[in-house]
Amino acid sequence: MTLFSNQPGDEGLPGHERARVLAAVMTTTLMGVFDGTMINIALPSMARAMQVPANVAVWFANGYLLSAAMTLAIFAALAARVGYRPIFLTGLAAFTLTSLGCALATTPEMLTGMRILQGIGGAATLSIAPAILRSVFPRQLLGRILGLHALLIASSTAIAPVLGGTILDALSWQWLFAINLIPGSIALLLAWRALPRESAVDRTPFDAPGAVLSAVLLGSAIMLADSLQHVAQQISAQAIFWGVLALVSAFAFTWRIRRAQHPLLPPVMFRNGRFTLAALTSLASFVSQGITFVALPFLFQSVYGYSPVVSALLFTPWPIGIVLIAPHAGRWADTISAPLISTLGLIVFVGGLVLLATLPANPSVWNICLRSLVCGIGFGCFQSPNNREMLSNVAREYASYASGVLSIVRTFGQCLGAAAVGVLMAVTTGSDHQTLDERAVHLALWIAVIASTGSVLFSLSRLRPAVRASA
Repeated sequence: MTLFSNQPGDEGLPGHERARVLAAVMTTTLMGVFDGTMINIALPSMARAMQVPANVAVWFANGYLLSAAMTLAIFAALAARVGYRPIFLTGLAAFTLTSLGCALATTPEMLTGMRILQGIGGAATLSIAPAILRSVFPRQLLGRILGLHALLIASSTAIAPVLGGTILDALSWQWLFAINLIPGSIALLLAWRALPRESAVDRTPFDAPGAVLSAVLLGSAIMLADSLQHVAQQISAQAIFWGVLALVSAFAFTWRIRRAQHPLLPPVMFRNGRFTLAALTSLASFVSQGITFVALPFLFQSVYGYSPVVSALLFTPWPIGIVLIAPHAGRWADTISAPLISTLGLIVFVGGLVLLATLPANPSVWNICLRSLVCGIGFGCFQSPNNREMLSNVAREYASYASGVLSIVRTFGQCLGAAAVGVLMAVTTGSDHQTLDERAVHLALWIAVIASTGSVLFSLSRLRPAVRASA
């Protein structure tokens, strides 16, 4: 295979060692993404089993998301100072052990605590996974390998609800966590043997104040998004508090990275026009994906009357489209132009979202699936070239920082998208809190179209010759 063959002058590791690193990173990414998404379908069962209300059970999911989001930038900065190997191995070990802790939890407090620790372990691995791949593979293969990584993330996000429902139907909710033990142990063994023992590239002091500010900023932003989903006719005091905290911490964090001698995130990265535009493009596209992934289940179940299992299956054309195109898009990005390929993919993605937003009143299954397939093909064509653009437009010593930014914009974009749908649902749901306004779902899909159109504009702007390609 080209990915694992050795060529004169290749950077990174020899071919057989690349294969082991790839297996470890992909297995870890798969577990992290699955645990962040498939747990949602099990929340009602977990609430009944532990005899807690829904507002308590939701923290079985939110605890993971919140702790992961708060620590992504921290681990990216730590990896630059101590190396990828110790951060990745520690995070993977913590994730695997806390998966066992989640499976053995007997109280809601214990389960929530384990999920918070599991999110921290997941952030340690997910934040630097693309940077590890860049460090072990030659530059000319970067697009292809990031295409496989993006394919795995996107497809597992869509497949996770189906797998979660299948496991929950046959076994208990504890198995959603227990299944991580075997692949986690295998990935830990592979990573221990294959990850290079390289020295740190950044020997400057760690920016502790910046780390605290980044955690407060990302955590308050996630809490604001969560509180907005419960807003009906007026803004709650809770939403105001989190909004003010997010705004203040954003200003403080921006001031810190501009003024600190050794900031948590090097501002020089964002002076590179192509890197910044790629990050903004990714953020806008994940907002639209987050909206779509939350709105479509309501459309399928509450409007069209499909069962949860059938609704989950209606998502499968999306990852199928990604599987069909993402590896090719990564290869094209290596040989043609990453911004051009990702822009064309986004245009197809916008077209697919328009098709979903204009679904008729009683569409056939094939009608829905074909429109979802177009979205998957477009998103698959966009994501891996865009990720390549982000990682290839920073110096090698900044790879872990760029990898962290990539993870942050993906997580934050999806949260913003989910929050937008939550607000629409809260405002338009009937007084009985059960009646769903069909127009709200279609409006959410049109907002996704607008967000993805914004991502197209960001992407088009980096095709101009005036955009600086290096810092």
